[in-house]
Amino acid sequence: MNILDTIYQHRSIRKFSDKPVDDQILEKILNAGFRGSTTGNMQVYSIIVNRDKKKLEAILPFHFGQKMVVEAPVFLTFNADFNRFNTWCEQRNATPGYDNLLSFLTAAIDAIIAAQNVAVAAEALGLGICYLGTTLYNADKLIEFYEMPKGVVPITSIAIGYPLEIPELVDRLPANGIVHYEKYHQYSSTEIDAIYNEKENLETTLKLINENGTENLAQIFTQKRYTKETNVEFSKRILAVLEKQGFMNHQL
Repeated sequence: MNILDTIYQHRSIRKFSDKPVDDQILEKILNAGFRGSTTGNMQVYSIIVNRDKKKLEAILPFHFGQKMVVEAPVFLTFNADFNRFNTWCEQRNATPGYDNLLSFLTAAIDAIIAAQNVAVAAEALGLGICYLGTTLYNADKLIEFYEMPKGVVPITSIAIGYPLEIPELVDRLPANGIVHYEKYHQYSSTEIDAIYNEKENLETTLKLINENGTENLAQIFTQKRYTKETNVEFSKRILAVLEKQGFMNHQL
């Protein structure tokens, strides 16, 4: 399978076998992450590898009880991390100026790029992966658990292991709903209807609408999954984390 086949066949795996991932394969996967693009080659990210089941059981509540956290043989947490870089600068008589929002975003992007390289490499080697967005939601609790110093903020996590089952490919929006040429094209109501038509009429979508008692799929997102109230609450917590971890010291 070539790399494009690997990418096109991506699935989120939520059930893993108990087959371990050996050290050599994990090393290859991590090395793929290291080769990702980074801002100025500063590499301002870090990765925490968890295999110990007791530790994974301890962080399970921070990931909303998602069982793949403890069932996957490898669990990786990717962090925006200026701690190492700042320390190096200080030891070289260079004053770091990275206690600001732009620096956090720089490090977060580095972490996400590394994570995606890891994900593709794992799938290319026959493993399955699942991203967890709960990492950023509960960054404050994970910072305490992992004893992270200032300059470090967890961004995302990936569960990695051998799939116990292979789910069907999930739908994706058509290219004209995502790609813009030369400038941004604002959608008409007719174009929006066309872009979401297939997604809204899938059998799985119609079942979800019925189960959730909503009028349509959009209401599932806004009323059930990602509500304004929840988004605001987690936003406040994330801003507090950035303040505590030293990324909001220079307010404009």
